[in-house]
Amino acid sequence: MYYVAAAITLALSLSLAAQTKPPAAPPGKPAVGLTKPSATPVKSAFDKATLEQYVRHLMLLPTEVSIAVGDPKPSGLAGLKEVKVTGTMGSRSQTMTFFVSDDGKRIMQGTMYEIAQNPFKSTIDKLNTAFQPALGTPGAPVSLVVFSDFQCPHCREEAKSLRANLIKAFPKEVRLYFKDFPIEQSHPWAKTASIAGRCVYRQNMEAFWDFHDWAFENQEKLTVENFSAQLTTFATSKSLDSLALKTCVDSKATLEIVEKNQADGREVGVSATPTIYMNGRPLPGNVPWEQLQQLIKFELDYQKVAKNAGDDCGCDVKLPTLLGK
Repeated sequence: MYYVAAAITLALSLSLAAQTKPPAAPPGKPAVGLTKPSATPVKSAFDKATLEQYVRHLMLLPTEVSIAVGDPKPSGLAGLKEVKVTGTMGSRSQTMTFFVSDDGKRIMQGTMYEIAQNPFKSTIDKLNTAFQPALGTPGAPVSLVVFSDFQCPHCREEAKSLRANLIKAFPKEVRLYFKDFPIEQSHPWAKTASIAGRCVYRQNMEAFWDFHDWAFENQEKLTVENFSAQLTTFATSKSLDSLALKTCVDSKATLEIVEKNQADGREVGVSATPTIYMNGRPLPGNVPWEQLQQLIKFELDYQKVAKNAGDDCGCDVKLPTLLGK
């Protein structure tokens, strides 16, 4: 009965309100009891706080995820600007691309492809493989770029698989590049190992792969405390200049190179290790060899016709003073 009475009371109130009109106002003056409606603020996706709030709601992102909204850039599509939004939580991050209409009223998520170009061209252009440790044939039709962490167990398994199978299965068809992506939050000696690997590479390019194998093979034995001593033992066993190597590591002479590789990884969307880019195509996680082999064969067949990706050997570039950079 209470709800019925309340409903009747509300109906009567609304009816009386509709019948009661304010007195007419003289010309040029507002009517008594009426106020000029305030203008509703126009929301724009070009306002970073507005876009962040919208994306949080769209993607169900909690406050623990920090959001960075980039500046708008030309998209190549008429009437649309490109805005990148990066979410970060701990050591993991993900970048999303949005297209915003010129009036800021509409957004669209997705990737734009140009039919005359390789679909992964923008990623290929950002991978920066020059002067990186490499295996395989320069100029090969398939380029693999692996972002890895020497203290990551999944990276160790991926590294063992690549070293055991890749060149044997594809002696001339594939070029492999190694890029550092140490995740310091969970792997305390990984960045030091990356610095050391680059110091080895500066001293002897071929010895880098010996270091690569040694670091992964001894992953469970290495610690922050014993890394320096173990590195000296490794250097001696490979006839490297252990004193010069120690000086290079202690002074962090190659830190800039490691951090540049990390920045390159974030730019192309690396959020975990290992992540392989096959002619620009991202293959995150430890990809089983049988699967990776089939993907490489697929890409080789495609490149026989497309010829729009592969390794840029840089054979005409000779800058010995920049080795390791």
